[in-house]
Amino acid sequence: QVQLVESGGGLVQAGGSLSLSCGASGGTFSTYRMGWFRQAPGKEREFVAAISWAGGRTYYAKSVKDRFTISRDNAKTTVYLQMNTLKPEDTAVYFCAANPGLESFTEIRQYVYWGQGTQVTVSS
Repeated sequence: QVQLVESGGGLVQAGGSLSLSCGASGGTFSTYRMGWFRQAPGKEREFVAAISWAGGRTYYAKSVKDRFTISRDNAKTTVYLQMNTLKPEDTAVYFCAANPGLESFTEIRQYVYWGQGTQVTVSS
């Protein structure tokens, strides 16, 4: 069982930056693919970014590519999401999740363990 706790959300003006962190405990962090998802009010949860076990491969949703960066530190059992040039449409609750599988990085059904989420609000 893996427990995930996100932090770093908050309120920022459009064009600003935020950095999210997700600390993991339990399980073997380095064996999980890690991902970030988000859910805006009235919308389905959607993929944002994912990273492979050692961090050598990363994947991004088109809407955030070139603005967001996912990274991980296996020694600290933490995954990060650096968000730059934020837009009002980035407003959502952001979740980190752990994927023990070997298939898709981007499909939500592959992610077994989830954090509680952290609110990100971008004002215009």
